[in-house]
Amino acid sequence: MRFMMLMIPGGYETAEPGTMPEDLGALDAMMAYNQSLEAAGILRDANGLHPPSMGARVSFRNGKPLVTDGPFAETKEVLGGYWIIEVGSRAEAIDWASRCPAGDNEIIEIRQIQEAEDWNEEARSVMDKYPDVLDRLR
Repeated sequence: MRFMMLMIPGGYETAEPGTMPEDLGALDAMMAYNQSLEAAGILRDANGLHPPSMGARVSFRNGKPLVTDGPFAETKEVLGGYWIIEVGSRAEAIDWASRCPAGDNEIIEIRQIQEAEDWNEEARSVMDKYPDVLDRLR
């Protein structure tokens, strides 16, 4: 089972463009945590994200895209980064997230990734028309 662990750092929604971690001790602890995920053989991907002030959103109205540049005034929580891990259960994903050296203002949300096998037969028949994409979903 693959899970995405989403880092939600408090205050990041108002961070200036180019904001990077200032606490090098915390950065070192996070890198050591990432190394432990790698050493356990469960880390599939991990990346930090630039602040929303450098991002854009594409929303849709009547089938037409509307682009809004960041920052986004109505946003309360934003993603600061993510990990994708492959473990045997939700409980194991929670255990690994609990080991993260996150700060008091940080939350990790854990979401199971939908595998192609999770979809019903009818949906799979549609998905099977796109074998190259389907391979990425496995």
